[in-house]
Amino acid sequence: MPRLALVVNEPPPYRIPVFNRLAALPGLDVRVIFCCRREPNRHWNLPEIKFDHMFLRERIRTVNGRYIHNNPDVLIALGKFDPHVVVGNGFNPTHLYARLWTLLRRRAYVPMTDGTLTSEKNLGPIHQRLRRFVYERASALIAASKGGLALYRSYGVDDWRCYLSCLCIDNRLYKCNAQQPSKPWDFLFCGRLESGKAPEFALRVAEQCARRLERKIRLLIVGSGSLEQSLKQQSDRLSDLIDTHFHGFAQQEELPALYQSARLFLFPTRADVWGVVANEACAAGLPVIVSPHAGVAGELVVDGKNGFVRELDLDQWTACALKLLQHPARCAAFGRHSELLVEPYHFDAAARGIAEATDAALTTAAKNPQAVVRRPA
Repeated sequence: MPRLALVVNEPPPYRIPVFNRLAALPGLDVRVIFCCRREPNRHWNLPEIKFDHMFLRERIRTVNGRYIHNNPDVLIALGKFDPHVVVGNGFNPTHLYARLWTLLRRRAYVPMTDGTLTSEKNLGPIHQRLRRFVYERASALIAASKGGLALYRSYGVDDWRCYLSCLCIDNRLYKCNAQQPSKPWDFLFCGRLESGKAPEFALRVAEQCARRLERKIRLLIVGSGSLEQSLKQQSDRLSDLIDTHFHGFAQQEELPALYQSARLFLFPTRADVWGVVANEACAAGLPVIVSPHAGVAGELVVDGKNGFVRELDLDQWTACALKLLQHPARCAAFGRHSELLVEPYHFDAAARGIAEATDAALTTAAKNPQAVVRRPA
């Protein structure tokens, strides 16, 4: 039976169900090798892990706010499992050790990325050359979005070598039922309270809508971070215009009810390779206003269909929000479209993408005689 090893930074809650389904597929022996149990800024509860897995000895450095994993013991872990295919989800030193192992053992390596052309546009020449080296020699490649496919294409990778494994949630948990009570919040912001997520911009949109509508706007902010205190001070100054509630960090099981309590989701990120919060909002039947700096823009959130895609211009966001707040029928239609657009993004589809890439890696020699892959007996 073919053996597949996935080398992953940490166990995120939206990927564990995918790996559970992948491991349950017949004819494939799966082991996930995690660089750490939890990165320092993560506080989420994790779903049950049902797949074979192991944790490497933690070695994390912080560089420019990013966590860098350096686990040389991944070489020992791979040697013991002896996989026929290795999937790596990044370019940390740990993933490069895994790539080296596949070269030495003449096994297939499949890079997997959430990145896009936009998220990687500022990479330096060394990082670009490293990616080109890995991508050009990869047996197959996995992307989380169409933006990821475009990224691979920019490195000269043929489309037939690329597979999609979407970022997704359990859509059923977020679906509103027929007895859903009225929505007390006009706007919902959900995310880390850091400058990159632009929560202060959401507050300003709420302020402008209140002034235009000449009524109080109700804003629910879910999340925690370094800006929490300053946001609370701003909201206090605007208390005559906005009724703002800070929920704090929410665990996965709390999120469906929070999304269902709002009419419109604000996602003013300055940089997000995808944005799983948009999956959550769409599954809950919310229209979404998003910046073009999120991977979901144009894919899961389609301008004029289930939301609006706008640069972080206050007047534009206010106008878009008012189009929905002042027209409940349009808001409801956008919400229904959100539910339809998010349907294809589910765990089985994500697992299938990884399995198809694995199968392609095992049969690559037939398509590319220069690739040498030892196949299972």
